[in-house]
Amino acid sequence: MKLSEEYVYDEATGEWVPAGEVSATAPADGVEVRDAVGNLLADGDAVTLIKDLKVKGTSQTLKRGTAIKSIRLTGDPQEIDCRFDGIKGLVLRAEFVKKR
Repeated sequence: MKLSEEYVYDEATGEWVPAGEVSATAPADGVEVRDAVGNLLADGDAVTLIKDLKVKGTSQTLKRGTAIKSIRLTGDPQEIDCRFDGIKGLVLRAEFVKKR
């Protein structure tokens, strides 16, 4: 074993692996975010709601079919950050949207 080699802990397998092997198999952004039907989402995508959603902290309800433009990925595979008129800091679960 070389002492100069860097090792990284792989949470999926629970083992220490050489850093060169991990970078070759990891996705470019680190997290794959998929919508309700399995489409891969990326920053800047437009999505549509598949269910009526009550927004916490307001009396507003986002209706099914509402289009959300220019989403941002948060690093969590279940959440996306987006903007909508009148709602600041809106975070949606990926299971409630589909890619347009």
